[in-house]
Amino acid sequence: MFLNYTVKKEDTFANVNQVLKNHFHISSKLFYKLIQNNKILLNNKIVDTRLPVNHNDTITVLLDMEEDNCNILPTKMKLNIIFEDDALLIVDKPSGIAVHPSILHYEDSLCNGIKFYFDSINLHKKIRPVNRLDFNTSGIVIFAKNEYVQETLIKQMQNGVFHKEYLAIVYGTFTEKHSFIDAPIARKDNTIIERCVSPNGKPSVTEYSVLKEFNNMSLVLCKLHTGRTHQIRVHMAYIGHPLIGDSLYGSHSELISRQALHSYKVNFIHPVTNSIVKFYSKLPDDIAKLLSSTKI
Repeated sequence: MFLNYTVKKEDTFANVNQVLKNHFHISSKLFYKLIQNNKILLNNKIVDTRLPVNHNDTITVLLDMEEDNCNILPTKMKLNIIFEDDALLIVDKPSGIAVHPSILHYEDSLCNGIKFYFDSINLHKKIRPVNRLDFNTSGIVIFAKNEYVQETLIKQMQNGVFHKEYLAIVYGTFTEKHSFIDAPIARKDNTIIERCVSPNGKPSVTEYSVLKEFNNMSLVLCKLHTGRTHQIRVHMAYIGHPLIGDSLYGSHSELISRQALHSYKVNFIHPVTNSIVKFYSKLPDDIAKLLSSTKI
Protein backbone atom coordinates (compact mmCIF):
# COMPACT_ATOMS: atom_id res chain seq x y z
CA MET A 1 0.00 0.00 0.00
CA PHE A 2 1.16 3.55 -0.68
CA LEU A 3 0.07 7.17 -0.38
CA ASN A 4 0.46 9.70 -3.18
CA TYR A 5 0.19 13.46 -3.30
CA THR A 6 0.92 15.82 -6.20
CA VAL A 7 1.84 19.35 -5.18
CA LYS A 8 -0.70 21.95 -6.33
CA LYS A 9 0.14 25.42 -7.56
CA GLU A 10 -1.55 27.05 -4.55
CA ASP A 11 0.24 24.84 -1.98
CA THR A 12 2.67 26.45 0.43
CA PHE A 13 4.66 23.37 1.43
CA ALA A 14 8.32 24.27 1.77
CA ASN A 15 9.67 20.73 1.56
CA VAL A 16 8.80 17.04 1.60
CA ASN A 17 8.66 17.03 5.42
CA GLN A 18 5.80 19.51 5.43
CA VAL A 19 3.79 17.42 2.98
CA LEU A 20 4.22 14.38 5.21
CA LYS A 21 3.24 16.19 8.40
CA ASN A 22 0.70 18.74 7.19
CA HIS A 23 -1.02 16.86 4.37
CA PHE A 24 -0.76 13.20 5.41
CA HIS A 25 -0.57 14.04 9.16
CA ILE A 26 2.00 11.30 9.71
CA SER A 27 3.11 10.96 13.33
CA SER A 28 6.72 11.58 14.34
CA LYS A 29 7.11 7.91 15.31
CA LEU A 30 6.02 6.63 11.89
CA PHE A 31 7.85 9.49 10.13
CA TYR A 32 11.22 8.29 11.43
CA LYS A 33 10.45 4.66 10.59
CA LEU A 34 9.67 5.64 7.01
CA ILE A 35 12.89 7.65 6.67
CA GLN A 36 15.01 4.86 8.15
CA ASN A 37 13.53 2.35 5.70
CA ASN A 38 13.78 4.60 2.60
CA LYS A 39 10.02 4.60 2.10
CA ILE A 40 9.58 8.24 1.08
CA LEU A 41 9.92 9.14 -2.59
CA LEU A 42 9.92 12.40 -4.52
CA ASN A 43 9.04 11.86 -8.16
CA ASN A 44 9.72 8.12 -7.70
CA LYS A 45 13.19 8.63 -6.20
CA ILE A 46 14.31 8.16 -2.60
CA VAL A 47 15.17 11.61 -1.26
CA ASP A 48 16.22 13.62 1.75
CA THR A 49 12.88 14.80 3.09
CA ARG A 50 14.31 18.27 3.69
CA LEU A 51 14.36 18.85 -0.06
CA PRO A 52 12.02 21.57 -1.37
CA VAL A 53 8.96 20.68 -3.42
CA ASN A 54 7.58 22.41 -6.49
CA HIS A 55 4.33 22.51 -8.41
CA ASN A 56 3.48 19.06 -9.91
CA ASP A 57 6.03 17.20 -7.79
CA THR A 58 4.68 13.88 -6.53
CA ILE A 59 5.41 12.63 -3.03
CA THR A 60 4.93 8.90 -2.45
CA VAL A 61 4.87 7.17 0.93
CA LEU A 62 5.37 3.40 0.80
CA LEU A 63 3.60 1.57 3.61
CA ASP A 64 4.75 -1.90 2.63
CA MET A 65 7.16 -2.51 5.50
CA GLU A 66 6.98 -6.07 6.81
CA GLU A 67 6.39 -6.45 10.54
CA ASP A 68 6.90 -9.20 13.08
CA ASN A 69 3.53 -10.50 14.33
CA CYS A 70 4.72 -13.71 15.95
CA ASN A 71 3.52 -12.48 19.37
CA ILE A 72 0.06 -13.77 18.41
CA LEU A 73 -0.57 -17.45 17.71
CA PRO A 74 -2.44 -18.24 14.49
CA THR A 75 -5.72 -20.08 14.97
CA LYS A 76 -7.92 -21.17 12.11
CA MET A 77 -11.47 -19.92 12.53
CA LYS A 78 -14.37 -18.88 10.36
CA LEU A 79 -14.27 -15.14 9.71
CA ASN A 80 -17.28 -13.22 8.44
CA ILE A 81 -15.47 -10.55 6.40
CA ILE A 82 -17.64 -7.51 5.68
CA PHE A 83 -15.00 -5.56 3.73
CA GLU A 84 -11.34 -5.77 2.82
CA ASP A 85 -8.87 -3.69 0.86
CA ASP A 86 -5.14 -2.87 1.19
CA ALA A 87 -5.83 -0.62 4.18
CA LEU A 88 -8.61 -2.31 6.15
CA LEU A 89 -10.09 -5.62 7.18
CA ILE A 90 -13.59 -5.34 8.66
CA VAL A 91 -15.16 -8.41 10.23
CA ASP A 92 -18.46 -9.30 11.86
CA LYS A 93 -17.64 -10.70 15.32
CA PRO A 94 -20.04 -13.21 16.86
CA SER A 95 -20.78 -13.08 20.57
CA GLY A 96 -18.75 -15.34 22.81
CA ILE A 97 -15.34 -14.46 21.40
CA ALA A 98 -12.75 -12.03 22.75
CA VAL A 99 -11.17 -9.46 20.44
CA HIS A 100 -7.70 -9.55 22.05
CA PRO A 101 -5.66 -12.50 23.31
CA SER A 102 -5.42 -12.84 27.09
CA ILE A 103 -4.57 -15.45 29.69
CA LEU A 104 -8.08 -16.87 29.33
CA HIS A 105 -8.17 -16.54 25.53
CA TYR A 106 -4.57 -17.03 24.50
CA GLU A 107 -5.38 -18.97 21.32
CA ASP A 108 -9.08 -18.38 20.61
CA SER A 109 -9.46 -14.60 20.31
CA LEU A 110 -10.46 -12.82 17.14
CA CYS A 111 -6.87 -11.57 16.79
CA ASN A 112 -5.69 -15.19 16.67
CA GLY A 113 -8.08 -15.79 13.77
CA ILE A 114 -6.88 -12.64 11.99
CA LYS A 115 -3.26 -13.78 12.43
CA PHE A 116 -4.10 -17.09 10.74
CA TYR A 117 -5.83 -15.22 7.92
CA PHE A 118 -2.91 -12.81 7.45
CA ASP A 119 -0.54 -15.78 7.26
CA SER A 120 -2.76 -17.40 4.63
CA ILE A 121 -2.56 -14.32 2.38
CA ASN A 122 1.15 -13.81 3.13
CA LEU A 123 0.58 -10.47 4.85
CA HIS A 124 3.35 -9.80 7.37
CA LYS A 125 1.75 -7.09 9.45
CA LYS A 126 0.97 -6.59 13.12
CA ILE A 127 -2.60 -7.34 14.17
CA ARG A 128 -4.17 -3.93 14.82
CA PRO A 129 -7.82 -3.85 15.95
CA VAL A 130 -9.00 -0.25 15.76
CA ASN A 131 -12.08 -0.73 17.92
CA ARG A 132 -12.99 -3.34 20.50
CA LEU A 133 -16.14 -5.11 21.59
CA ASP A 134 -16.90 -6.95 24.81
CA PHE A 135 -16.70 -10.74 24.79
CA ASN A 136 -20.48 -11.14 24.52
CA THR A 137 -21.17 -8.16 22.26
CA SER A 138 -21.50 -8.96 18.56
CA GLY A 139 -20.86 -6.88 15.47
CA ILE A 140 -18.31 -4.84 13.57
CA VAL A 141 -14.60 -4.91 14.41
CA ILE A 142 -12.12 -3.03 12.24
CA PHE A 143 -8.50 -4.05 11.74
CA ALA A 144 -5.93 -1.66 10.27
CA LYS A 145 -3.39 -3.25 7.95
CA ASN A 146 -0.65 -0.77 8.78
CA GLU A 147 0.38 1.82 11.34
CA TYR A 148 -0.70 4.81 9.26
CA VAL A 149 -4.27 3.55 8.87
CA GLN A 150 -4.49 2.76 12.58
CA GLU A 151 -3.21 6.23 13.56
CA THR A 152 -5.60 7.94 11.15
CA LEU A 153 -8.69 6.12 12.42
CA ILE A 154 -7.77 6.67 16.07
CA LYS A 155 -7.46 10.41 15.35
CA GLN A 156 -10.90 10.31 13.73
CA MET A 157 -12.31 8.72 16.88
CA GLN A 158 -10.70 11.40 19.03
CA ASN A 159 -12.02 14.17 16.76
CA GLY A 160 -15.57 12.82 16.51
CA VAL A 161 -15.31 11.92 12.82
CA PHE A 162 -15.54 8.16 13.36
CA HIS A 163 -19.14 7.19 14.24
CA LYS A 164 -20.29 3.96 15.90
CA GLU A 165 -23.90 2.87 16.28
CA TYR A 166 -25.28 -0.04 18.28
CA LEU A 167 -28.61 -1.79 18.58
CA ALA A 168 -29.65 -2.81 22.09
CA ILE A 169 -32.75 -4.39 23.60
CA VAL A 170 -33.42 -3.10 27.10
CA TYR A 171 -36.01 -3.53 29.84
CA GLY A 172 -38.93 -1.12 29.99
CA THR A 173 -40.32 1.70 27.89
CA PHE A 174 -39.06 5.27 27.66
CA THR A 175 -40.80 8.57 28.35
CA GLU A 176 -38.22 10.36 26.21
CA LYS A 177 -37.90 8.53 22.90
CA HIS A 178 -34.73 10.37 21.94
CA SER A 179 -32.22 11.82 24.37
CA PHE A 180 -28.60 12.01 25.52
CA ILE A 181 -27.10 10.33 28.57
CA ASP A 182 -24.29 12.59 29.76
CA ALA A 183 -22.81 10.84 32.80
CA PRO A 184 -19.10 10.30 33.58
CA ILE A 185 -17.93 6.70 33.85
CA ALA A 186 -15.22 5.35 36.15
CA ARG A 187 -13.89 1.97 37.21
CA LYS A 188 -15.90 0.63 40.14
CA ASP A 189 -13.98 0.23 43.39
CA ASN A 190 -12.46 -3.17 44.10
CA THR A 191 -12.99 -4.59 40.59
CA ILE A 192 -11.00 -4.57 37.36
CA ILE A 193 -14.03 -5.33 35.19
CA GLU A 194 -17.08 -3.39 36.35
CA ARG A 195 -17.66 0.30 35.60
CA CYS A 196 -20.07 2.80 37.14
CA VAL A 197 -21.31 6.35 36.78
CA SER A 198 -19.21 8.52 39.06
CA PRO A 199 -18.43 12.24 39.38
CA ASN A 200 -14.78 11.18 39.33
CA GLY A 201 -15.15 9.39 36.00
CA LYS A 202 -14.25 10.38 32.46
CA PRO A 203 -16.78 12.34 30.36
CA SER A 204 -19.16 9.88 28.69
CA VAL A 205 -22.03 10.66 26.32
CA THR A 206 -24.47 8.21 24.73
CA GLU A 207 -27.23 9.33 22.37
CA TYR A 208 -30.21 6.99 22.12
CA SER A 209 -33.36 6.69 20.00
CA VAL A 210 -36.18 4.26 20.70
CA LEU A 211 -36.99 2.28 17.53
CA LYS A 212 -39.60 -0.16 18.83
CA GLU A 213 -41.41 -0.99 22.07
CA PHE A 214 -42.85 -4.44 22.79
CA ASN A 215 -43.67 -6.61 25.82
CA ASN A 216 -42.15 -4.12 28.27
CA MET A 217 -38.93 -4.08 26.25
CA SER A 218 -37.47 -1.50 23.88
CA LEU A 219 -35.21 -1.74 20.84
CA VAL A 220 -32.85 1.21 21.14
CA LEU A 221 -30.36 2.71 18.69
CA CYS A 222 -27.31 3.99 20.58
CA LYS A 223 -24.74 6.37 19.15
CA LEU A 224 -21.49 6.70 21.04
CA HIS A 225 -20.09 10.20 21.39
CA THR A 226 -17.31 8.86 23.63
CA GLY A 227 -15.77 5.42 23.84
CA ARG A 228 -15.67 4.24 27.43
CA THR A 229 -15.52 0.58 28.48
CA HIS A 230 -19.06 -0.86 28.86
CA GLN A 231 -20.47 2.61 28.10
CA ILE A 232 -23.86 1.59 26.72
CA ARG A 233 -24.34 -1.11 29.34
CA VAL A 234 -23.48 1.27 32.19
CA HIS A 235 -25.53 4.19 30.86
CA MET A 236 -28.64 2.14 30.16
CA ALA A 237 -28.55 0.59 33.62
CA TYR A 238 -27.97 4.05 35.12
CA ILE A 239 -31.23 5.40 33.65
CA GLY A 240 -33.17 2.32 34.75
CA HIS A 241 -33.16 0.38 31.46
CA PRO A 242 -30.50 -2.35 31.74
CA LEU A 243 -29.85 -4.50 28.71
CA ILE A 244 -31.74 -7.78 28.48
CA GLY A 245 -29.39 -10.57 29.52
CA ASP A 246 -26.70 -8.30 31.00
CA SER A 247 -25.81 -10.17 34.18
CA LEU A 248 -23.10 -7.66 35.13
CA TYR A 249 -25.29 -4.53 35.16
CA GLY A 250 -28.72 -6.13 35.27
CA SER A 251 -29.81 -9.75 35.46
CA HIS A 252 -29.75 -13.03 33.57
CA SER A 253 -32.54 -13.69 31.09
CA GLU A 254 -34.13 -16.87 29.83
CA LEU A 255 -34.60 -15.19 26.47
CA ILE A 256 -30.93 -14.70 25.59
CA SER A 257 -27.66 -16.01 27.00
CA ARG A 258 -25.76 -12.71 26.79
CA GLN A 259 -26.35 -8.97 26.81
CA ALA A 260 -28.54 -7.97 23.87
CA LEU A 261 -26.05 -5.56 22.29
CA HIS A 262 -24.87 -5.47 18.67
CA SER A 263 -22.45 -3.11 16.90
CA TYR A 264 -24.39 -2.70 13.70
CA LYS A 265 -22.99 0.36 11.89
CA VAL A 266 -19.79 2.37 11.53
CA ASN A 267 -18.97 5.27 9.27
CA PHE A 268 -15.72 7.16 8.89
CA ILE A 269 -13.41 8.72 6.33
CA HIS A 270 -11.32 6.13 4.51
CA PRO A 271 -7.68 6.89 5.38
CA VAL A 272 -6.48 6.46 1.79
CA THR A 273 -9.36 7.45 -0.51
CA ASN A 274 -10.62 10.22 1.85
CA SER A 275 -14.19 9.24 0.99
CA ILE A 276 -16.90 8.64 3.60
CA VAL A 277 -17.52 4.92 4.00
CA LYS A 278 -20.32 3.11 5.86
CA PHE A 279 -20.49 -0.51 6.93
CA TYR A 280 -23.37 -2.49 8.41
CA SER A 281 -23.84 -5.78 10.21
CA LYS A 282 -27.23 -7.49 10.35
CA LEU A 283 -28.72 -8.56 13.66
CA PRO A 284 -27.51 -12.00 14.80
CA ASP A 285 -30.08 -14.74 15.25
CA ASP A 286 -30.31 -14.57 19.05
CA ILE A 287 -31.14 -10.85 19.11
CA ALA A 288 -33.47 -11.16 16.11
CA LYS A 289 -35.32 -13.95 17.95
CA LEU A 290 -35.55 -11.82 21.07
CA LEU A 291 -36.91 -8.96 19.02
CA SER A 292 -39.76 -11.18 17.83
CA SER A 293 -40.48 -12.74 21.24
CA THR A 294 -43.94 -12.42 22.75
CA LYS A 295 -43.15 -12.78 26.44
CA ILE A 296 -40.46 -11.73 28.88
